[in-house]
Amino acid sequence: MPDHLTHPQRCRAVLNFQPADRLPRIEWAGYWDQTLNRWRREGLPAEPGDAFKIRNELFGLDPYWQIWITPRGPQTPTASHHGAGIVADLNEYERVKHALYPRYELANMGKMLRRQEAGELVVWYTLEGFFWFPRMLLGIEPHLYAFYDQPDLMHRINADLLAYNLDLVGKIRALGQPVFMTLAEDMSYNHGPMLSKQLFDEFLAPYYRPLTAAIHEAGQPILVDTDGDVTTMIPWLQAVGVDGCLPLERQAGVDGMAIRQAHPRWLMIGHYDKMVMSRGEQAMRAEFERLWPLMRSGGYLPSVDHQTPPEVPLDQYRVFLRLLEEYARRCTPQ
Repeated sequence: MPDHLTHPQRCRAVLNFQPADRLPRIEWAGYWDQTLNRWRREGLPAEPGDAFKIRNELFGLDPYWQIWITPRGPQTPTASHHGAGIVADLNEYERVKHALYPRYELANMGKMLRRQEAGELVVWYTLEGFFWFPRMLLGIEPHLYAFYDQPDLMHRINADLLAYNLDLVGKIRALGQPVFMTLAEDMSYNHGPMLSKQLFDEFLAPYYRPLTAAIHEAGQPILVDTDGDVTTMIPWLQAVGVDGCLPLERQAGVDGMAIRQAHPRWLMIGHYDKMVMSRGEQAMRAEFERLWPLMRSGGYLPSVDHQTPPEVPLDQYRVFLRLLEEYARRCTPQ
């Protein structure tokens, strides 16, 4: 069947559980630098380009353009190492606040939204969420202690973040209507949530509700980006207005069809087991067959369940792309 929908029409149809001419062919995440380095040694053109250009022009995937808007500005202090924070208490937060919540230039987003209006591409945007951003400020371990030891600090950060994100939602709405948006959180791991429901309800839910209401009013479905096993958290997220999640990592034991049966209207992106991509066509096809019922159920965009790892040779990645094309055209939502 020839394509007859534009890229935004097709994505909106799938996310609304409506029929489409085919499924979108996307990679929601960029590629590892180690992966690209390997592929360039194997013949991928070495010309510079961002993830959008690489996915769209070099690999022929559908043009999906993401903008990630961070509350950290150019003057925000840098953590000394991964997992470290830049503030330890409320006084330090107040001292660095002048370097946070920058005025964000959205002119390029306006340009891309005009291209979306012409049917050329899909625009989606990412905001940092109420688990993610405090962790970036405090550091991984101190952040978890702060729920108990510094509750006022946690609420202050999230209240400021809510105000910043609401302002951004309003400014984006004035420019146009992205097809969907994501909230960066990474608040689950391979054994489930990193916080209890009690902590979620006390420290995150009060800030989620006004933000999701504003985003829905602006016309976007909301997906939370959280690694690991999100299954337990789905009812928590639904209760505060979230519509779906990504990337549904298979190595964490996530079962997309079990989620679909329990939550029929839950949106999902990802879930293709990246670990099979270096094992040849038969293994990759078997993974698409595993996902076949989910692909047919609607509300799901198949994609690698995180970044393609550097163990995957370029020729095998091209096999994956060929299979993605085949299954996207075979499998339209019913």
